[in-house]
Amino acid sequence: MIVAIDGPAGSGKSTTAREVARRLGFLHVDSGALYRAFAVAACQSGWVSPAGILSPDRVAQLAAQDVGVGVVDGSVVPQLEGRRLGDELRTPEVTACASKISAHPEIRRQVNARLRRLAAECGRGIVCEGRDMGTVVFPEAELKVYMVAAPEERARRRLLQQGRQVTPESVHAEAARLLARDTADSQREASPLRQAEDALLIDTTHLSFAEQVERIVAAARRRLDMSESERLH
Repeated sequence: MIVAIDGPAGSGKSTTAREVARRLGFLHVDSGALYRAFAVAACQSGWVSPAGILSPDRVAQLAAQDVGVGVVDGSVVPQLEGRRLGDELRTPEVTACASKISAHPEIRRQVNARLRRLAAECGRGIVCEGRDMGTVVFPEAELKVYMVAAPEERARRRLLQQGRQVTPESVHAEAARLLARDTADSQREASPLRQAEDALLIDTTHLSFAEQVERIVAAARRRLDMSESERLH
């Protein structure tokens, strides 16, 4: 079974997806971490300009990089040339670069191919989170979820996640940054951010973490029960 969870940054999908996978005994896959792995390769090679631009030749070189995956504690962990990546995935430089390179169709094709191969070979269900899991990567997923939240709540969560001070000014600034990212993601030519027509919409603004998880776990179990019933009949 594939559970595809999409949504903008700060909607709660990452922590929720990890716990949903744990509850179901599925593998957790953060697609964004693979884009960050390619970003690490680009930054370490000096291929990205100060404006975050990659030339066509560099895009081709980047797409050919040895980016793989390993599994640690039930979650997929990116690897670069066989080396597990950790803290370098979350540096400001890599974060900015990942946003830019994810707009390149060739890089998206490479990431999507790895995700599909992982789903086919992992031998169990997966919970995969990102921005185009249900619309592009796994349109056949048995359960698609689209998570949203009010911009101010998303900003507050992101500030807390980064260990930054939460003030009215910082929330306003972070909310503006997130909305700008939403616009860029939804208007890009390659795999824009959007809700799949058959996705379960969950607004997490006023939901606790436990409530978010329970809604998705319950929906997944209903799908599993339906599949089992259809198999028996």
